Amino acid sequence: MAKVAPTYPRDDTTTSIGSSLPEDELPPAQLANAAAKGDLPAAQALVELVSPALTRAVFSIMGPDRAEADDVVQQALIAFVQALPAFRGDSHPTTYATRIAVRTALASRKRQRSQQTKLEAFAELSEIRRSAPTEPSDELQAATRRALVRHLLDELPAEQAEALALHIVVGLSLKDVATATDAPLNTVKSRMRLAKQALRRRIEDDPTVAEELGVEP
Repeated sequence: MAKVAPTYPRDDTTTSIGSSLPEDELPPAQLANAAAKGDLPAAQALVELVSPALTRAVFSIMGPDRAEADDVVQQALIAFVQALPAFRGDSHPTTYATRIAVRTALASRKRQRSQQTKLEAFAELSEIRRSAPTEPSDELQAATRRALVRHLLDELPAEQAEALALHIVVGLSLKDVATATDAPLNTVKSRMRLAKQALRRRIEDDPTVAEELGVEP
C-alpha cells in the first residue's frame, strides 16, 4: 500500500485565525480549532504534535509487523485530520488522536483476523521467541504477554476492546478513557469489567493461553 502522509504547505508567519503566534506556539486547543477551520499550516503543526503518541498507540496495538503498522499510522493520521471538525476540545488533541489511532488499529486487526487461521494468528509468539533467544526471561514473558493481549483484543466487542486498549495498552487513566470515548466514567468501568471477564473466560477455555500468560486457568 502506498503511504500518503497528510502534508500541508508550511507558512511560518501567522495563522488564519488572527493570532500573531506561529502555529507551533499556539495552545493545542487553539491549534486544533484553527486546523478544523481549514488552516493548513495549523493542521501541519497539529499533525507534528500528535504524531509521536499516535504512532506509539498504533504500534502497541499492531505489534512488530512494521510494514503493516506504518500503513495503519498513515490511515490514522488521515482519519485524525478528517475528524478535526468533530473535535470539541474536551480533551487534549493528542488524546483525541490516540483514540482514533486505537480504533483504526483495532479495525485493521479485525480485518486481518478474518483472513487468518488460529495458527497464523499466534505465529507472532513463535517469532518473538526466535528473534530474542537471549533476552532475560521476564522481558521475553512481557513481550509474549503483550502479543497475547493484542490477539485477545481481536475477540472482544469493539467498545470493550477500545476501552481495554486505551487503558491497558496505551496507559490512559479510566477518566481519560471516558473523556476520549465521550462516555460516562461508569460506562467505561462497566466495559472494562466485561472485557476482563471475557479475557478471563478465554484464559479458562484455553490452557495454552493461561500458560503463556503465566496464570492459573
